[in-house]
Amino acid sequence: MSSLSSCVVLFSGGLDSTTALYWARKRYDRLELLTFDYGQKHRLEVEMAARTASRLGLRLDILAVDLAAVGASALTDPSVPVPELDALPPDAPLPTSTYVPFRNGIFLSLAAAWAEARGIGDIVCGFNILDSPDYPDTGPEFVQAMEHAVRLGTKAGRRGEPPRIIAPFTHMKKSGIIALGLELGADYSTSVSCYRGGEIPCGRCPACLLRAHAWEEAGRRDPLLLRLEKEGKI
Repeated sequence: MSSLSSCVVLFSGGLDSTTALYWARKRYDRLELLTFDYGQKHRLEVEMAARTASRLGLRLDILAVDLAAVGASALTDPSVPVPELDALPPDAPLPTSTYVPFRNGIFLSLAAAWAEARGIGDIVCGFNILDSPDYPDTGPEFVQAMEHAVRLGTKAGRRGEPPRIIAPFTHMKKSGIIALGLELGADYSTSVSCYRGGEIPCGRCPACLLRAHAWEEAGRRDPLLLRLEKEGKI
């Protein structure tokens, strides 16, 4: 497989972005990671992203942007509770109170500026719409629109060298993303997903339920749980 020159991975430390990281490692000569401290109620995902980056010997930059001031999301607003479910609804949409208004648009805008300042060619992200169909900022049309804006709004774009936005998993199920990551040698033992911010999954928020279902579909035990068991935490 031919290798491209440079990219930055939007790295939250969750399942999808961890797969994106390992996907990018196979394709790029220069790889950097960008994490956002965006005012989320917990900081564990930032800490675990840094742990993963350190294990792989990769540079991780953390950009702070206060989306808590925007509010209206269970992930940033103390007045909005994280939803609890007994199981994934079979035919109904998941609660959307965990949507952070235009979060991915803000992240991509900052990443485009960050990448242009460092001469980085591509922005790689793990967006997928099948697990979040009611989130407007995860689909291919959104990615294409943001890439068009980056092309028009950067000096690199004026030179004909705008950062591209690469979202390779847009139409993949989470179990398929996991399967691909395992083929690539991804280590998910330090990836966290729980909306409540615990290293030990709460098991009742939408993110925990989606994660558990994905590992069940993949036919594997979640490496995060295996590590927690080994460490005597569960």
